[in-house]
Amino acid sequence: MKCLCVRNRHDRTWTDLAGTLMRLVCVGLAVLLPTSAATGQEEQDDGEAVSFRHQVAPILVAACTACHGPDMQEGGLRLDSYEALLGEGDSGAKAVVPGKLPESEALRRIATDDEFERMPLEADPLPQEQIALVRRWIDQGAKFDGPDAKAPLASILPAAEYPNPPEAYPSPLPITALAFNSDGTRLLVGGYHELTVWKPETGELVERIKNFPERIYAVRYSPDGKRVAVAGGASARRGEVRLLNVADDGTLQSDEPLLSTSGVVFDAVFSPTGDRLACAGEDNIVRVYDVATGEEPRLIESHSDWVMAVAFSPDGAKLATASRDKTAKVFDTASGELLMTYSGHGETVSGVAVHPDGDHVFSAGGDGQIHLWKIEDGKKTADIGGLGGEVFKLATSEEFLFAPSAGKQVRQYKLEGREEVRAYPSSQDWALTCDYHGGTNRLATGSFDGRVRTYDAENGEPLAEWIAAPGYKPPDAP
Repeated sequence: MKCLCVRNRHDRTWTDLAGTLMRLVCVGLAVLLPTSAATGQEEQDDGEAVSFRHQVAPILVAACTACHGPDMQEGGLRLDSYEALLGEGDSGAKAVVPGKLPESEALRRIATDDEFERMPLEADPLPQEQIALVRRWIDQGAKFDGPDAKAPLASILPAAEYPNPPEAYPSPLPITALAFNSDGTRLLVGGYHELTVWKPETGELVERIKNFPERIYAVRYSPDGKRVAVAGGASARRGEVRLLNVADDGTLQSDEPLLSTSGVVFDAVFSPTGDRLACAGEDNIVRVYDVATGEEPRLIESHSDWVMAVAFSPDGAKLATASRDKTAKVFDTASGELLMTYSGHGETVSGVAVHPDGDHVFSAGGDGQIHLWKIEDGKKTADIGGLGGEVFKLATSEEFLFAPSAGKQVRQYKLEGREEVRAYPSSQDWALTCDYHGGTNRLATGSFDGRVRTYDAENGEPLAEWIAAPGYKPPDAP
């Protein structure tokens, strides 16, 4: 068991923070390699066939693809697809040779007693039952039983059964996603392998919904309030988007994942009509799904690094994106054609929103400014400064723009004229996310220290404040 903690958080950029968060449960929660129960592995007699999809692939995703995947290829070797497994690294040795144990370098490296050669490097060795499973699979011919040998391993895994969240959190968790329900009576907050549901006016816990990825980075209701998209994952292992149906009584019912991929999904956004869902994340790809059918999505592969945020234009015809490659882009939603690239930030772009006129885009990120630029020619027409540090996300309503930042506040601006309305304190730490509900005129903010605050946006008065970690007791609590 390993426990990794955020260090020097006030010296980190948002993407550094995001990368750290995806490898940990902050300040006290342990990150575990999947157990046999969690990955679908079962004890077998030597004569029984080993399933690559159900038994071997989960081991590789959990232990190998972070260092041997699309973003990093230690030793020139990729292990993030079945086809890649049969290839060779810089040494010329093949990772897996079907039926030939001595020639399969991957097996040798996970089984060796030499700590300087053993993989995963600088980590605990794999359990003996997992090593035996890989050995038996290779010895049986390393057969593939998935749909596509070229597909990322994370995309062919069976639906995950995630660990239960802690009954009582030992420490607060950074709040990276929250959303009001359609009538504003409930607030959904991302937790550790769960969604928590709260009363926004009092901070009273209503419900805990389990079986979600390790960390959740986006929670979005569809325009009609009948579905919720939840996006998240664990870095370089598995990312996921789930679509939940909203029952008549407001409870949420989860379907199979809409998307499983080899990296965290940072954002998932419904189109204004609710018929499409755009998803983006660590694998640098934007996917646009037909919500009704869930069929193979349109892929947009223009960015060269993580895609941090996506936003539709008011008419749904354009899709804006923000990326760690220091650009924001706009695409034609129907064709996927790139319409414009904006490179004015010079730093990671973490938030994006399309202006109601459909002709301009707001983008923000590591430079601590909000830029307004024109889609037609990519030229900046205005900027907003004085936010006190990196801007992590952007949220809009029909009238307002909201920006949470390292300045420990969420700032509200009028879309027309960009006049600042007010700044909402978000405890004493970075404000990471926010959501506005126009029907009740309420704003919810989430911060790095695990606090959620709700406000009456009519006058800026606070309504409630709480640490969204069920069962957590501060050190000074009686």
